Amino acid sequence: MTELAAVKAALKTQAVETPSWAYGNSGTRFKVFAQAGVPRDPWEKLDDAGKVHEFTGVAPTVALHIPWDKVDDYAALAKHAEERGVKLGAINSNTFQDDDYKLGSICHPDVAIRRKAVDHLLECVDIMDATGSRDLKLWFADGTNYPGQDDIRGRQDRLAEGLAEVYERLGDDQRMLLEYKFFEPAFYTTDVPDWGTAYAHCLKLGPKAQVVVDTGHHAPGTNIEFIVATLLREGKLGAFDFNSRFYADDDLMVGAADPFQLFRIMYEVVRGGGFTPEVAFMLDQCHNIEAKIPAIIRSVMNVQEATAKALLVDRGALAVAQRDGDVLEANAVVMDAYNTDVRPLLREVREEMGLDPEPLKAYRASGWAGKIVEERVGGEQAGWGA
Repeated sequence: MTELAAVKAALKTQAVETPSWAYGNSGTRFKVFAQAGVPRDPWEKLDDAGKVHEFTGVAPTVALHIPWDKVDDYAALAKHAEERGVKLGAINSNTFQDDDYKLGSICHPDVAIRRKAVDHLLECVDIMDATGSRDLKLWFADGTNYPGQDDIRGRQDRLAEGLAEVYERLGDDQRMLLEYKFFEPAFYTTDVPDWGTAYAHCLKLGPKAQVVVDTGHHAPGTNIEFIVATLLREGKLGAFDFNSRFYADDDLMVGAADPFQLFRIMYEVVRGGGFTPEVAFMLDQCHNIEAKIPAIIRSVMNVQEATAKALLVDRGALAVAQRDGDVLEANAVVMDAYNTDVRPLLREVREEMGLDPEPLKAYRASGWAGKIVEERVGGEQAGWGA
């Protein structure tokens, strides 16, 4: 197999999970902006997700968020997904939208509230059993705003205790994915603020616990690719939440703020053996002002482009330059790959997969956007209020 053929083959195996919440209404903490045609329930979200996969060919699964996507019959929801050409993916918990969680959830000083939070996480594992999902994704808004508000070490003990109970409930083929975020909504201490804290808890829990890297959850100047390389080296990188940030956790389209960073991350994934189903590629974005389905399609394409460039790095030439201490040549090898226009290559890949080479144009020509605006009238649109 030629080098180019190998790159094409790898790109055809890529899978990017789309998030159910990205299809609903979203906005800032000041205002949520409604759009015509937005799904009103999880079933319609899956209808839209099916269209993203239809035109990209590499978005075969959809992450759910509980209770946002709660239904009475998850087996029926899974069947509905399959009829739309997709499957249900990670189950995301929600321990941040309840008045009881004002001072935390799994780390709360009140044992009754901790019990409520852990019971919700266990419910999410029950849902995984019903949907056939592999991954339970956990993000906690827990933390404190003021010195002395709570015991920092005590909160870590509570976190470890709650995670351990949920870990023991996981099935043999299920995983716990622990996400971190360095601030917001807590501004003095955050209970899982960085990859090291997440890694320490996952390491203690065992092999079914892995770290999630959300590309928007880092301080300015953080070398995210170093984190990725380290977690891959330790066998603890379980998933990505792809998005972009300009200031903080902006949840903008992946590749929008710094496409070079996305390329650097994807190179470490490729170089470190992370381009496998064991590392889940997931989008975690909110499309506040742009049309949702086209934005998700564009995001998938951005991940594809960064991956293609990463696969094109001449690793042999790079190794020689690194061994020889040729700093400029080593950088040139990386930059040559990044500066390659991979769009013609990806058009070829799509054609070989039986897809339209231009997913966005194909979607716009399909008439789906007009159809959902016409049909989704009445009822309550999915989203979160502000």
